[in-house]
Amino acid sequence: MAAPPDASDVMEDVTVVERSMDNPDLFALLYDRYFTELYRYLAARLGSEHVEDLVADAFLIAFNGRGGFDPQRGTVRSWLYGIATNVVARHRRREGRRLNALSKVPAEDSADGPEDRVTSQLAAQASRPELVRGLKGLAKGDRDAVFLLVFGGLGYEEIATALDIPIGTVGSRINRARRKLRTALGDVNPMREW
Repeated sequence: MAAPPDASDVMEDVTVVERSMDNPDLFALLYDRYFTELYRYLAARLGSEHVEDLVADAFLIAFNGRGGFDPQRGTVRSWLYGIATNVVARHRRREGRRLNALSKVPAEDSADGPEDRVTSQLAAQASRPELVRGLKGLAKGDRDAVFLLVFGGLGYEEIATALDIPIGTVGSRINRARRKLRTALGDVNPMREW
């Protein structure tokens, strides 16, 4: 998990976004700085298939929307994670439509969505199927907050910016998710450091 950028990196990120309006090639600095971090986050959410394309989509969306970036609302890092989370949602909707179409064709068995497959793989590796059930049972907003915290390494403020919600809502979602996961695991806290 990557450490959050220090204050000079945050200012440098903002400067890069601002200066990239006149010199678009500068935006590549943000790509170089955050590609690996966003790749890991998206791979954890969706599996490794198509992740490079999805990271590229996230950076393209960021590049095209850089004029609307507001440093008063949060860091460039949290802005990029918000875009990546939206890419996950868009990908899952597309995948859901594809699976719905496939479900109309007779098949031997149905497939879960990509995020559910990743969750299942993680749980199978850890021999914790009850964790999978707990993760699948979380509301979408709660799951996004947990994954940004665990896989993205974002703090509550950054999660609030990424999801465009108040910081208090982040705390509520994380606490609700903890309770549900703890119950699913038989009153064992899956992540004590949350």
